[in-house]
Amino acid sequence: MAAWLAFLEVSHRLDRVIEAQLKRDAGLSHPQYEILTRLESADGGQLRMSELADVITVSRSGLTYQITQLEQAGLVRREKCPSDERGVLAVLTDAGRAALSRAAPGHVQVVRRYLLDALTPAQRSALAEGLATAEQIDVSEEDMEKEIAAVAERSGESATAVPARLTKQGALDRMKSKLRSDKTIELLCRTARIETTAKREE
Repeated sequence: MAAWLAFLEVSHRLDRVIEAQLKRDAGLSHPQYEILTRLESADGGQLRMSELADVITVSRSGLTYQITQLEQAGLVRREKCPSDERGVLAVLTDAGRAALSRAAPGHVQVVRRYLLDALTPAQRSALAEGLATAEQIDVSEEDMEKEIAAVAERSGESATAVPARLTKQGALDRMKSKLRSDKTIELLCRTARIETTAKREE
């Protein structure tokens, strides 16, 4: 459990300092920065909303909200997909690229200072290997049914009503993330022990 607790501490610290840095340098939230970087790396600086939802770390409802905020700021625009009249594209604008240029240098510095430079090359390799494996862990329907049943029992709701409420609140994706995190505890303890006091190798 020591590795898991250290992982939580470091990830929470990173979230806080990254959020502050992005706000200061470019007026962005962390999810907004992730959306812009995904779009920048895509062909033509654009992705279908459904494709973006598959790779982003916010819920689908959260993605729609963030895209709306970015669109209002002029950093992203939405267009109809020419190959699918029901599809919608999120497109990075020139202003969005400029915001990324302002945010990226400080972002790299924060990640290096608060994570990468504190680890030896061997620790970085172990961390990358462990998290890459954990990333493949899926949450089964059985896992979700058990968790929904537990929520229903605590709230007094029916098991059929819980998923709709959680989806509306964006909580269903958070539940999946929690279940996936629970499954990675043992894996991280074996392969990715993060020592926050580790010194960088010369």
